[in-house]
Amino acid sequence: MTLLLLGGCLFLLGITFANVVGWPAPVRRGGAPSGSVGVLIPARNEASQLPACLESILGQGSCVAEILVYDDHSTDATPRIVLETAKRDPRLRLLAPVPLPEGWTGKNFACAQLAAAATAPTLLFLDADARLLPGAIDRLQAEMVRRRLQFLSCWPGLVLDSFWERTLMPMLNLVVFSIYPAPLSLIFGYVSLALAHGACLMIDRESYFALGGHTAVRDQIFEDTRLAQLWRRRGRRGLCLDGQSIVRVRMYDSLAGIWSGFQKNFYPAFESSVSFWVFLAVHAVFFLGPFVGLLFLPTESALLGAAMAVLGIRGLLALRFRQPLWSVLLHPVAEGMLLALGLQSWWRCRTGRGVEWKGRRYWQREGRS
Repeated sequence: MTLLLLGGCLFLLGITFANVVGWPAPVRRGGAPSGSVGVLIPARNEASQLPACLESILGQGSCVAEILVYDDHSTDATPRIVLETAKRDPRLRLLAPVPLPEGWTGKNFACAQLAAAATAPTLLFLDADARLLPGAIDRLQAEMVRRRLQFLSCWPGLVLDSFWERTLMPMLNLVVFSIYPAPLSLIFGYVSLALAHGACLMIDRESYFALGGHTAVRDQIFEDTRLAQLWRRRGRRGLCLDGQSIVRVRMYDSLAGIWSGFQKNFYPAFESSVSFWVFLAVHAVFFLGPFVGLLFLPTESALLGAAMAVLGIRGLLALRFRQPLWSVLLHPVAEGMLLALGLQSWWRCRTGRGVEWKGRRYWQREGRS
């Protein structure tokens, strides 16, 4: 059994290594046409995030035709900040909130409203905590043209300031890039290889409305990857690339924020209960099992090799995503918390309690196997 465990960990190490060396970033030079991109931001109580986000967009140059912010029933200074910033640049416009229809998540409805109001031929959906780096939109547009894409997402660089951010947030990259074969997604258009990060989505306007856009995923909490899957299912070209040099985000700034944010997405990320439990089993056996096994069999060489392979995975990802190497040593703690978080997300969804986000409660759809 320990040899099988070692073999599995080495296999996952191989996938991670392929991702680290073979997953590309967008081209370094852009050249987007003037007025070709509409930047769309759903905002619910984002007064602390919007100023920096808007400044990063306003500095992108003439390629930006319009910047639309949908005020999703904010109770803070979100609308005032947008209106004050709009005095400096007429491209910026605030969309007033309308009642959230039944069957929609708040973000998806906000994005649908934004897209309906936009006029630019290319739509760029950004989260309010996103910070575009200089020339980002030019580069995204160039990549859309070069690869003949109708859908492009960039996996952002993570800004990690606190202890818990540095300990737990690297697990997001571990969850994805130790299993998902990113280089293969460049070659094969399989729906199962579709991936996206909702902080940064560039979509061709024509295909957005032809495929239904956010209306098609109106009730999905994990809407970004569902959109990527929809594009591939309908024969359109879509990719997710390494966007560390394009956009950076600080997703959560505390342990409570991390827990709440990932509890919202964890169980809903899976299309069936079977795939959820398989995922948890893989993490329990291969990513935590070697360390638990060494507590009882500290001299077992296969267990030691498996543990070193897992730490190697974490080390490779820390180097690729510029995250602190010391967090690698806390992997067993972070992995245990990840499993607990997944179980709580499952429990809340399956018992009808739902998951909460920004003052709203969502329930997982029925009909999962």
